[in-house]
Parts: sequence; structure tokens; C-alpha cells
Amino acid sequence: MSGKGNCCDNAAAETFFKTIKAKLIWRRSWDRRRQAERAIFEYINGFYNPRRSHSALRWKSPVAFERKLA
Repeated sequence: MSGKGNCCDNAAAETFFKTIKAKLIWRRSWDRRRQAERAIFEYINGFYNPRRSHSALRWKSPVAFERKLA
């Protein structure tokens, strides 16, 4: 691990994967891999990217942040 602010720091990626595991993966059992893949895709594209508040965007969702810029 590198220090804070270093380009080799992977804290953002670790937080992303921990969030998916805690909010989606560990909350249910999966009969098939394809079900889990679909659920992960829907979580990322339906909630995590467009609607979730991001600290880097001053706690706005990406949709709200882009709407404000337009």
C-alpha cells in the first residue's frame, strides 16, 4: 500500500468492492453464477453509478451533479 494521495493507492477500489459485497452479495444466496452477475450489473448501473451520493461530487448523485452543470 502506498501513502495517501499516491496514484498507487487503491482505497477507492477496495471501498467499491466492499460496498457491493456488504449491500448485495452477502445478503442472499445465489443459485447460479449468472444470477449474481446480473444482480451486480443492475446494482452498479441502476443504483451505484447513477443515484448513490458520492463524496467526490459533494454528496450529490452523478445524475444530480451533471444536471447542475448543464
